Amino acid sequence: MKIVITDYKDSMMPTHDYEKEILINGLDSCEIVVYEYTDEKRPEFFEIIKDADAILTAFTKIDAEAMDHAPNLKIISMNATGYDNVDLDAANERGIGVCPVGEYCTQDVAEFTITMMMTLVKNIKMYIQDVDHNHQWRYEIGTLNKRISDMTLGIFGFGKIGKAVGKRAKALGMNVIACDPFIPQDSGREFDIDLVDAEEIFAQADVITNNMNLNETNIEFFNLINFQKMQQKPYFINMGRGGCVVENDLMTALDNGYLKGCGLDVLQDETPDLSSHPLVGRPNVIITPHAAFYTQTSLNELQRISTENIVHYLNGEKEKVFKLVSKN
Repeated sequence: MKIVITDYKDSMMPTHDYEKEILINGLDSCEIVVYEYTDEKRPEFFEIIKDADAILTAFTKIDAEAMDHAPNLKIISMNATGYDNVDLDAANERGIGVCPVGEYCTQDVAEFTITMMMTLVKNIKMYIQDVDHNHQWRYEIGTLNKRISDMTLGIFGFGKIGKAVGKRAKALGMNVIACDPFIPQDSGREFDIDLVDAEEIFAQADVITNNMNLNETNIEFFNLINFQKMQQKPYFINMGRGGCVVENDLMTALDNGYLKGCGLDVLQDETPDLSSHPLVGRPNVIITPHAAFYTQTSLNELQRISTENIVHYLNGEKEKVFKLVSKN
């Protein structure tokens, strides 16, 4: 069997030894190919996967054309929770399993979300830049904000990560409200968090965080119309997917004061040109390189679950696959 581990350079794991160990120990025999993907080398990628039984990736586009170049392909295993880069309908038509990692970094992303919020509200970036670059000692240059415990946090997406964010925000004394049309309205009861509609979050929240999975209902959800509805001029945090945000509208919202600032762990482009990106370098914008998951614990879990999914699927043990989103 041939397993291809592939992704963009910046999205590859630091090493693949752990993945290889699991695959070799779990399968009778296998050839493992590690391939650094670029969009420009897509024809070469097609040649690499022409006899592949499994592909392990996070962000490589696996569409119908790619699947047609891989007639032996049986499973696409994601070392990520999202799978919007895979054509699920095409996979179902071809009998290919698609397995994202359902759970590996909930605590890490929740901690990162709270850290991003605190960094924005407490003007940490502004102060660091003023001290390091301007050699100034000025507390008054920061935005004068409420105390954290006097703020309302609005969470879009109240799944595992959203709940973990809410729990931590409540521990800080915040009022927390959430919006998620896909879950029961009493889901926040154990955390003393009310589920409300989007309009109420736009009206009340001092901080808004996006923890939604990307789907057809929320592509470009955070656009100029919705930014203009945000009555408290909140801080906006995106920990979900870049596709949820219209970046040009976000810049307009920042320029016009509809937002006090924003923290982004994701951008529309997963391999952005940061040297010319218009959101880079703003004093009230914090951008991190999709790093919220990044701890030793979560990396081990991510590699283990995604490679074990391949082993279980190819060994005919689909009931052991952690999360199978295709029909196969």
